[in-house]
Amino acid sequence: MPKLDGPLQLSPVFKPKIWGRHDLKPLFARPEPRAARSSRTLRATSTIGKRDLIGEVWVTADHSRFINGPVADLSLSEASQIFGPELNGSGWTARRFPILAKYIYTSDWLSVQVHPDDDYARVNDPGSPGKGEMWYILHASDEAEILLGLKPGVSKEKLRAGFEAGTSRDLIHQFRPRAREAIYIPPGTVHALGPGLILFEAEQNSDLTYRLDDFGRVGLDGKPRPLHLKKGLDVTRVELPAHRDLPRLEFREPFGSRRYVVACRHFAVEEWTVQKTAHGSGVPERVEAFAILEGEGRMETGAGWFGYRPGATWLIPPATGRYRIAPLKKTRALKFYIPDVEKDFIRPLTKRGVERAPIEKICFD
Repeated sequence: MPKLDGPLQLSPVFKPKIWGRHDLKPLFARPEPRAARSSRTLRATSTIGKRDLIGEVWVTADHSRFINGPVADLSLSEASQIFGPELNGSGWTARRFPILAKYIYTSDWLSVQVHPDDDYARVNDPGSPGKGEMWYILHASDEAEILLGLKPGVSKEKLRAGFEAGTSRDLIHQFRPRAREAIYIPPGTVHALGPGLILFEAEQNSDLTYRLDDFGRVGLDGKPRPLHLKKGLDVTRVELPAHRDLPRLEFREPFGSRRYVVACRHFAVEEWTVQKTAHGSGVPERVEAFAILEGEGRMETGAGWFGYRPGATWLIPPATGRYRIAPLKKTRALKFYIPDVEKDFIRPLTKRGVERAPIEKICFD
């Protein structure tokens, strides 16, 4: 079996949504239908037409395909099944990639929704884990809003009545997010995204969502989208605060700067600003990934190099030797991985003199 010892690039998967957009700038060009060269390509591209609105671009979907290396043209799911810990790290036993990462483009409100934790999902939706997630805001228009967390005194009974009366927005905190703001959404948090947003989302590899209120809309098939009121209210945690506008703990590095964005046991996200060559190597217990937000440059190893641009996603398998991120233009990227929260976030931040209170606002159990 070939060795996965260098950076691997993944292709994105575009998802039509009723609340999406036609324009996917600045990260992606709009995909258009084309004659498929294989059945694999057909599945990935033929469902997107000129009139469709693209709401999500999944960059670590099960069916994202590799562009280079020994796994070229395999899907992420296929490669995870074949290579297991050689791709995903010795600390990850499941044969499925651990983190689902995506970009979201909104032109309308998404539904009011909530996600279950692992224990509830195991019993009520077997085959899928629960879902904790984070958002990193890339762009917010002047009118952009989010709903996040219940207002004080809102019980599940009041929430149910609000959904039935169409007044649920009055019961949920409403905020105007800003670019580079980070938001953490643990399972049980009622939330919704509004129009005018472009954001990056990292989450457990699960698409398990309980829709609570869809404002009476119909889906792409012209039918009302189903609601999941019983399950949604079961898992709603009325006491959860709105974990938004997380502290910006950013520090200088030889390559530029590193921001510790958020960490929990399911995922961690760092923001790297790369102005000089950054050096790295694989980590045996995990796979790491870089989502390129801005800039251009080269992903280099001793065997050669590949160019990168905004929208590119690179995986760093555990056996990767020394690699370099060499920017031709100032580069901003989000690095995401399954962390040891103590080792990867708490100790480095403590060593840099950060007090416990702000650390606890970006590190979650």
